[in-house]
Amino acid sequence: MRSSKTLLLALPFLIMLTFLLRHKPSDRFTDATPFFNNLITPPLLEVDVLQHVDIAEDKLLGGLLADGFDEQSCLSRYQSILYRKALPYKPSPYLVSKLRKYEDLHKRCGPNTPSYNKAVEKSNCKYVVWVWYSGLGNRILALASVFLYALLTERVLLVDRGNDMASLFCEPFPERSWFLPMNLPIAKKFSSFDQKSAESYGNLLKNYMIKASMGSLPSYMYLHLAHDYDDHDKLFFCDDDQALLKRFTWLVVKTDNYFVPSLFLMPSFEDELKKLFPNKETIFHHLGRYLFHPSNHVWGIITRYYKAYLARADERVGIQVRIFDKGPGPYQYVKDQISACTIGEKLLPEVDTRRLAVNPSKNPKVKAVLMTSLVYGYYENMKNIYWEHPTVTGDIIGVHQPSHEEQQRSEKPLHNMKALAEMYLLSLTDVLVTSAWSTFGYVAQGLGGLKPWILYKSENQTTPNPPCQRAMSMEPCFHAPPFYDCKAKEGIDTGKVVPHVRHCEDIMIRGWLAKPYK
Repeated sequence: MRSSKTLLLALPFLIMLTFLLRHKPSDRFTDATPFFNNLITPPLLEVDVLQHVDIAEDKLLGGLLADGFDEQSCLSRYQSILYRKALPYKPSPYLVSKLRKYEDLHKRCGPNTPSYNKAVEKSNCKYVVWVWYSGLGNRILALASVFLYALLTERVLLVDRGNDMASLFCEPFPERSWFLPMNLPIAKKFSSFDQKSAESYGNLLKNYMIKASMGSLPSYMYLHLAHDYDDHDKLFFCDDDQALLKRFTWLVVKTDNYFVPSLFLMPSFEDELKKLFPNKETIFHHLGRYLFHPSNHVWGIITRYYKAYLARADERVGIQVRIFDKGPGPYQYVKDQISACTIGEKLLPEVDTRRLAVNPSKNPKVKAVLMTSLVYGYYENMKNIYWEHPTVTGDIIGVHQPSHEEQQRSEKPLHNMKALAEMYLLSLTDVLVTSAWSTFGYVAQGLGGLKPWILYKSENQTTPNPPCQRAMSMEPCFHAPPFYDCKAKEGIDTGKVVPHVRHCEDIMIRGWLAKPYK
């Protein structure tokens, strides 16, 4: 199979190193400084963003979205196509049909329905509850994974709203909310659930307190699928264990992983997944655009910035910088790496430092560079380069950075609004450069249908050579996959089981590189 149809797994040794090096596993923001620091509130450009789309034909994204929502309650749901070029990735008819069936199930069994009220005790409806956990990039990827699991197992997805989900996203399903009612007794336990919880599936198995032959089962099952899960927790990805889990009315999942690739290794799901996603690199692209519609407040932030800084450009280049090294930065080796990648891959033109380019181009191309980073220095460096020197091509380069928050604090709702706005703005670019291991970048590339150039993580604070590599797929990486053969009951390299599940190219140490294949 071609490399463009892959799902990605990370090597286990490197993943352990990942979590040792970073004390928090996701991209976050802080409100230490005002949002969009370099926004001087100019008059918004009168840009015809409708020129390349037929709204009536495309607003449902090829049938991905259901019609009939109140458009004013969620402007982004049907307006997102106005800000994107036409994409070639269409949802399969089977996926469209499956989503309409799920919506019917959600109407019948969702919160505040007779079936739901009975299910608190017992009914034919079954549920999977996603627990609010980790930073926004991780949450978006994890929630998409849990929703796919709900589709595969015919369960209703219910979402723990945490402190910001309602302010970030619109409701994705018609008529019924996706939020778990706050009065559900089990919700009081969510904050205490972790890998050591006695009621977790892995610990119950480890202590021989649950087995398939049991006649009576607990009222719910807690599944710990976060980065620190152990071998017993990972048995979730075995078909025999799925047969047991199928008997529970309530499953509660806590995860910060995009675990979709491992679902493709399970025989019980294989045929259904092939029908849902004939093009296997479009899973998050479709599920993300179906589920995650920015709220009207966040959408206003996105569209105002886009019109002011990006809309008139001939080409938009997104550069997402996420550094896991300790210390505030910026680092010179990262500045050098960004330049080596963008110029070496001809994403941006070289500059004439000797000032020999005296004849400007008759038809210069205007490129808008959107940079996102917690620090200001990378933006300032690139802005000064293209301000102080002409380009050898005559192209005009404008560099913009919405915010530079310096620190990350995931508990602040405002931070996550900023993060979502910048992820979405990156997804609207034509060309994208992302940082290795960053879920922030994964979300942007998936929503935008983009195969980014990945900036490798540095060793010893030196510029990697090569500085970056083109991703084989726009699918996110599963940072902590199981490496276990459920049938043979032994360890296995799950990145070599099927041709469409491969190791992630952005998880590397020299000598430990999972290469893309031809």
